[in-house]
Amino acid sequence: MNPSSGSAGEEPGGAATVLVVEDDPGIADVLTITLRFHGFGVVTADSAAEALARAREHRPDAVLLDIALPDGDGRQVCRALRAEDGGEDTAVVFLTARDASADVVGGLTLGGDDYITKPFTLDEVVARLRAVLRRTRRPGAARPAPAVLRHGDLELHEATCSVRRGGRAVDLTPTEFALLRHLVCHADRFVSKEQLLRHVWRYDSPVESTVVETYISYLRRKLDPLGPPLIVTRRGVGYGLRAPVPAPEPA
Repeated sequence: MNPSSGSAGEEPGGAATVLVVEDDPGIADVLTITLRFHGFGVVTADSAAEALARAREHRPDAVLLDIALPDGDGRQVCRALRAEDGGEDTAVVFLTARDASADVVGGLTLGGDDYITKPFTLDEVVARLRAVLRRTRRPGAARPAPAVLRHGDLELHEATCSVRRGGRAVDLTPTEFALLRHLVCHADRFVSKEQLLRHVWRYDSPVESTVVETYISYLRRKLDPLGPPLIVTRRGVGYGLRAPVPAPEPA
């Protein structure tokens, strides 16, 4: 599967963003390269949990969604997306090896907009994705502004890349903001150093680096003076956020 030649295309309302959910690195890479070549913005996820986190974080126009994921079923991801506020505005295209009629009908019934079976051609994926976007994306329509991300007394404003803790502004660099945003989006679990290198620094392969530890230290210096220590390190596992402290009951 190689990217086809041709000029990049514009989608209705400007360049569309596609979330590629695929746990096979080879397929994910070739889809990413092809879609970017054709003018799409691309974000990726390789699990059901990460797919939902990335969808909430980026509000994509469309999702290319594998069904067989290491931690669940892509159809459940589709159902969760449809149940969330604004989820009806996101096109969902299943991309899977399951080609039985019952699988196709089931995927479309759950809220999928199209169903592409493997093996596929990249031209077909691009053409059908554009067709789905023409049906689901209104020309000139702006995507809904992402909600403010909150964790306890912490607020992250996506539109301005600004942060407040306990009502006080915190001055972060773009990389610090991206790191903190990833931790907030995955606040229900610990995130490994490898995942942070992949999704914050965009490293495509494992590397030996102290950059994560360095930036965690930077965040702690800026956030901890404004409240209880926020970032937790679990040795051998990764980094997470301390559970928010419940507000005291009124007297």
